[in-house]
Amino acid sequence: MNTERRDSAVGRPRFHRHTAPGSQPGVVRVDPLAPPSIIRVIRFGPDDYDDQDHVNVDSLQSLLGSYRVTWVNVAGLGDMHVVLKIGELFGLHELALEDVVHVHQRPKIEEYDSHLFIVARMVHLNERASTEQLSLFVGKNFVVTFQEYAGDCFEILRERIRSSEKLPVRNSNADYLAYALLDATVDAYFSVLDEYGQRLDALEDELSVHSSTEMLGRIHDLRTDVRVLSRAIWPQRENVHKLLNEHNQLISSETEIYLRDLYDHTVQIVELLATYREACADLRDFYMSVVSNRMNEVMKVLTIIATIFIPLSFIAGVYGMNFDVHASGWNMPELSWSFGYPAVLGFMASCAGGMLLFFRSKGWIGRRSAS
Repeated sequence: MNTERRDSAVGRPRFHRHTAPGSQPGVVRVDPLAPPSIIRVIRFGPDDYDDQDHVNVDSLQSLLGSYRVTWVNVAGLGDMHVVLKIGELFGLHELALEDVVHVHQRPKIEEYDSHLFIVARMVHLNERASTEQLSLFVGKNFVVTFQEYAGDCFEILRERIRSSEKLPVRNSNADYLAYALLDATVDAYFSVLDEYGQRLDALEDELSVHSSTEMLGRIHDLRTDVRVLSRAIWPQRENVHKLLNEHNQLISSETEIYLRDLYDHTVQIVELLATYREACADLRDFYMSVVSNRMNEVMKVLTIIATIFIPLSFIAGVYGMNFDVHASGWNMPELSWSFGYPAVLGFMASCAGGMLLFFRSKGWIGRRSAS
């Protein structure tokens, strides 16, 4: 299978395939490094609710069919028996099961006779942003989700299911639950983008005060993460658009109304990411301008110093030739003058002072040029 890892140097995602090219399609082969599978089953209807964690896959069949909607969530893809057994219980297509454990999948939707297969990318944020594949199967009265790791953004949805209030999720079918899961997945991007907006603002404020090579690395990391999030959300927007335009018998007209709202959310995220991508480019240009201006200031100071010392070096070079004044009266008569040394030093100081006054009159030092 393929697993997503980040290169430690640049933060780009890397995929490492565990099946040989040309292998038979539809073969489920789990990653030996994947965490073990943990099954959680939530069953509910308008007036009843049941939540069971750490369910044994061999006893899963006894939990099916007694409630309006059954949600089976599998966290961890390290147990091939669990994946195959759940596929057998719900009649999931073997090609879809292969994509479940090959976690490099681009967000997509595939239609089968009895169910829909949806792949989405669930976002996480620690120091850097990363995405995790969420595989979602929707049937007439069931939803099956596979996650790469334990921990997700669905706890608020579980609270809504547990609530005794007459919330839509308890009074709806599996298609609404699938929408709610996708909605929670998409809404998680907003909190991540809020954090990245704050980081960009902080970088801009810090850059206006001082700059360092470390800041350029932070700008590059932000730009890389924004690109990762863009690759995850763009096809997700296409997924929702496809659900809206290609009417499926498993998606009711009532749920399509909510999907329109979900589509609006994905469009907002895409626009925010485009804005942040431009902001990263602007910050990088701003950094390069600050560095260039600082270099220009340094070069200006060095040029002024060198310009001042050019005539002084010339004068010192002339009086360092040591011609014998006794051989000829034309050979540096100042060498025999009692005030020759202070006179030359004074002349050199006058040259340096005059050049500094000239530079200041041009606005090259001491104040900004009028131009």
